[in-house]
Amino acid sequence: MKKILIFVLLAGLFASCSTVLLTGRKQLLLVSDADVLSMSVQSYKQFIDSVPLSSDRASTALVKKVGKNISTVVENYLKTNGQEAEISNYAWEFNLVKDTSVNAFCMPGGKVVFFEGILPIAKNETGIAVVMGHEVAHAVAKHSSERLSQQMLLQYGASLTDVLLTNKSVATRTGMNALYGLGAQFGVMLPYSRKHEYEADQLGLIFLAMAGYNPNEAISFWERMAANGSSRLEFMSTHPSDENRIAKLKSYIPAAMKYYKK
Repeated sequence: MKKILIFVLLAGLFASCSTVLLTGRKQLLLVSDADVLSMSVQSYKQFIDSVPLSSDRASTALVKKVGKNISTVVENYLKTNGQEAEISNYAWEFNLVKDTSVNAFCMPGGKVVFFEGILPIAKNETGIAVVMGHEVAHAVAKHSSERLSQQMLLQYGASLTDVLLTNKSVATRTGMNALYGLGAQFGVMLPYSRKHEYEADQLGLIFLAMAGYNPNEAISFWERMAANGSSRLEFMSTHPSDENRIAKLKSYIPAAMKYYKK
């Protein structure tokens, strides 16, 4: 049994590696694009059916315009870099919903939702592009698939831990499994999510630059987010602190500017 679990673990690690667009980072993907997209479509429909769309026509049109601009340059980049087959994984849709939360998200497959509450912080078209580029980047980098793969791997690990402790007392097994859970959460899952956030920031700057928006505006946007009180204790969070995020963004901007044409 131990050998079987170890074999499954190693087979998954070595057989399912992929590379993130532009950053070149290696990632583990244990789930197919088709499976993730199927789950995404269902979840997206459930969400859209539960929240009213915005009645602000001008803002809705602006969100759709920016989304179209950024998704177009992403597809053009894929076409010109030998990855045209990837385009079939996207069915872009951009919606603004009537909700005061300061939030936005992009489901796998390109289903993007903006909340009205983020618009005052975005302020203008370029601010919307900063958010849009970041959210689209999560989809393009397949972060949802990677997170799901990590969870699957952690489940394998938990099973393996339990097998290795078979001859131990109940108290020992319970304590070790609890520690494994905490180690997985704070040592792997949360920090890795922050890595995804930084990567989405990096890719997002490139995408918005490709679409003709100035990457430098990302700093102003995140300074407004910080002023709005979005800061949090980074160790306990899946998102970077505003201070660390802004510092990273500043380091990404020179590379993104190479794609920027006024």
